[in-house]
Amino acid sequence: MRQNQQFKFTTGVIAYPVFFVLIIWSVLSFEVRFNVNFNEYGVYPLTLKGLRGIFFSPFIHGSIEHLYHNTMPFFVLSMALFYFYRSIAWKVILWGIIISGFLTWCIGRPSYHIGASGLIYVLVSFTFFKGIFAKHYRLIALSLLVVFLYGSMIWYIIPIKEGVSWEGHLAGLITGLLFALFFRRQIAKPKNFDWEQDHYDEDNDPFLKHFDEDGNFIENVDPQEEQEEAKINYIFKEDMD
Repeated sequence: MRQNQQFKFTTGVIAYPVFFVLIIWSVLSFEVRFNVNFNEYGVYPLTLKGLRGIFFSPFIHGSIEHLYHNTMPFFVLSMALFYFYRSIAWKVILWGIIISGFLTWCIGRPSYHIGASGLIYVLVSFTFFKGIFAKHYRLIALSLLVVFLYGSMIWYIIPIKEGVSWEGHLAGLITGLLFALFFRRQIAKPKNFDWEQDHYDEDNDPFLKHFDEDGNFIENVDPQEEQEEAKINYIFKEDMD
């Protein structure tokens, strides 16, 4: 995949994360405004009814504090996703919601699991492992930044805090790792040669000028040298004897 197709700023880099954030804040605002509770639409493991939570749970939060803690990490990570991995960003998000939600449904405790934290763990895991696998300096730098900002989140994949869906976090971590392996062929590669650069002009390449359209080698002659005729100066010396 060409690098300039990935590392390119577009409107969607900001617009899509903002749109998602507006949706999840609107859902909580609706709950508060009309005094309703959507928690029962979360993932409830090993029940047929609980399967609907796979699609709904990322948009449902138990409190403003819960939503606040999820908003900024998702916004930052999704922006990075759409900038560095634009061609597969929607696949990672949509399939991340489905697969991490399903894994939560399989391994979770008998309780309602809600919130976008599972998807956030998908993005953290995918961004980190993808950068390591890529061996591209920009993606490795992004991986290190993710570790610096969100490395402490690794502790929440184990049951250390009551009321936190560590199963959803673990499911997200596993899903992100699987995506980093699955999309490994679509990793941007560093540009090591002149012809891989964006400013490269094939018509002005000195080496390629030695070949015609059929690939035959030709010897270039400077047009100015062809026009200049050779001049020979003779100097005669008279014999003094």
